[in-house]
Amino acid sequence: MYVLDTVPETKYYSFEALELDCGRTLSPVTIAYETYGRLNAARDNAILLLHALSGSAHAGFLSAEGERGWWYDFIGPARALDTDRYFVICSNVLGGCSGSTGPGSVDPSTGRPYALSFPVITVGDMVRAQKHLVDSLGIRTIKAVVGGSIGGLQALQWTVDYPHAVRSAVILAAANRLSAQGIAFNEVGRQAIMADPFWQEGDYYGGNAPRAGLALARMIGHITYLSEESMHEKFGRALKGVAGYRYEFSEDFEVESYLHHKGNKFVERFDANSYLYITKAMDYFDLPDLSNIKSKMLIISFSSDWLFPPAQSKALVRTLRRNRKDVTYCDVLSSRGHDAFLLEVAPLTELLSGFLDNVSGQR
Repeated sequence: MYVLDTVPETKYYSFEALELDCGRTLSPVTIAYETYGRLNAARDNAILLLHALSGSAHAGFLSAEGERGWWYDFIGPARALDTDRYFVICSNVLGGCSGSTGPGSVDPSTGRPYALSFPVITVGDMVRAQKHLVDSLGIRTIKAVVGGSIGGLQALQWTVDYPHAVRSAVILAAANRLSAQGIAFNEVGRQAIMADPFWQEGDYYGGNAPRAGLALARMIGHITYLSEESMHEKFGRALKGVAGYRYEFSEDFEVESYLHHKGNKFVERFDANSYLYITKAMDYFDLPDLSNIKSKMLIISFSSDWLFPPAQSKALVRTLRRNRKDVTYCDVLSSRGHDAFLLEVAPLTELLSGFLDNVSGQR
């Protein structure tokens, strides 16, 4: 393990206004972000790392509290995102609840949290907010945008919206649209939150939060992040600390206990309304036209992922190749399901390191 003299500091960039796809203007806007490594004199070594639904700006290194970032094993000297070579930026998404403007932020016109008066946002809106941040750092071109799951959707949106600003993109466990099945799971999660009596039409700030609904949404979502094989390997039909069935509606199986643990842990750090807004943005995402892309592309899927299965990544690759884009594709053999983009350190480190080595410093 490497040792750092400093811990990452969450910074905040604010700007006056952002025009949104829904037709409204959000003002003001704050984006929370962390950086790792140093921006070089040419300002051409920046990598923008984009997080998944429940992520935050804290992606790497140990925080002051000793907390690992969500991509800790990939960021640092001699790692996939080598901080001796690259300047890594990770921001919390617009609509999030870890420092960026979202439904839990104070609406300056009322002095109270936005709640459901917060405008419905899109992945495109998230990316436009990130572009403001990148511009504020004096970065004209990004060496690579890298993201998995909804982070991968953002990375793809970057290549379409800002083709001259992105030299390369790494899309992990994502595609150019969410399937009907993915939309269905998101809707069930949202309904679980909205059915909680403490949701109060989203106006629960300062009172009891809809913890049960959010925990249930996370349990539903977490099932889609795993695979049948990984659940069988980890749990099988193992019982939770008993010799036999309890014959009551309690946690008989280890897998039940695991899901309850994940749900209860999630509500301690995430806002239910942010869950609604971010999953809706994921549902709306659809990029049929990829002809504008100029970036060098690396598309990575995972064999057991059924939220964004390999077939969707292959369809994306075919579309890119029909448009004569520079694209490399790899399907990583893994039993870890959708979460493999967080867990398969060795193969992903090899793929990302090799790919980034071949991205030139100039357009």
